[in-house]
Amino acid sequence: MIMMALDHVRDMMHTTSITQQPTDLTTTTPALFFTRWITYLCAPTFVFLSGTSAYISMKSKNDIAASQKFLLTRGVWLVILEFTVVNFGLWFDVHFKVFLFDVIATIGFGFILLSLLMKLSLKTIAGIGVAIIFLHNLAPLVPGAETSLLKKILMPFFAPGAYPFGDDRLFVMGYPPIPWLGMMLVGFASGKIFLTDSQKQKSVFVTMGLAAVALFIVIRGINIYGDSFVWSYQKSALYTFLSFINVTKYPPSLDFVLLFLGIMFLILAATDGVQNKYTNITCVYGKVPLFYFIVHFYLIHLIVFGMIFLQGFYSADMVFGFNFGRPKSGSGIALWGVYLIWIGVVVIMYPLCKMYGSYKLTHKEKKWLRYL
Repeated sequence: MIMMALDHVRDMMHTTSITQQPTDLTTTTPALFFTRWITYLCAPTFVFLSGTSAYISMKSKNDIAASQKFLLTRGVWLVILEFTVVNFGLWFDVHFKVFLFDVIATIGFGFILLSLLMKLSLKTIAGIGVAIIFLHNLAPLVPGAETSLLKKILMPFFAPGAYPFGDDRLFVMGYPPIPWLGMMLVGFASGKIFLTDSQKQKSVFVTMGLAAVALFIVIRGINIYGDSFVWSYQKSALYTFLSFINVTKYPPSLDFVLLFLGIMFLILAATDGVQNKYTNITCVYGKVPLFYFIVHFYLIHLIVFGMIFLQGFYSADMVFGFNFGRPKSGSGIALWGVYLIWIGVVVIMYPLCKMYGSYKLTHKEKKWLRYL
């Protein structure tokens, strides 16, 4: 969650974020590349642990029907929240000309489908999840013309795309839900690991992490299947390495999932059972994830507006939608400024998260709080 804020500050405020991709090896720098790359860890961790949380919640309730109902209603709520509060916080466009199906909606979609699959065995759910992770990259090979009805209905669930509708409006599939569903199902099936003793957890996490990273290296090295963009030799050894680890997030390729879930497992193994001042601070954010997610977008956007006016622009210069309110050109801050703003956002969010977390803890009778 802390790293996620770095990516959103960079995306909204960096000088080249609107015109260039930070992972484009022809224009990026190593510092900019890794600023973006490290945040790739966020989404797969969110989605995987959403599945894990659903499993732990189900076991604590010991009532599958109640768990199904909660996941279904929460899933629908997250999709609604995405296209209203979250989309406005991202674009600040009162006309809602762009509807983005992003990470919150894909988690909501995953909860809805998971609620329908919960009665299956863990092995079956794990099998479905693994099959999706390893095979979804084959979706473009489904026979038929791209203009066929089957492809038009099927592909938005597997690959990103933009779809005009209505009066000058656009629906953007940013997080195609099926590939991310695979991670959620594997996270759900892995939930029982989190209920074992600490030593066994560490052992399993290390094994899974090393196995995933090793498999990534093998598949990526073969360079035939696993990612839509093959790696290649570049102008230097460093940039060749960047090409090797420059995996596809939209949709999350097999290489992407193996690498970042592998890193996640190793981090879980390293931090399991650790308790100190740092973990006490980070837990404040972790206890109110959706609250943090929503509020930090609005906070960053207010800072964006401050940046625009301080740089001499006026309200008439502001372009909303994909520009986040920034003028067509000339605005933005350097990468070092992005890091300073990011730290400021995280610091400001701390007391807000602490207050809301305390409110949740002391008002457990308010069931609606479970949805935020």
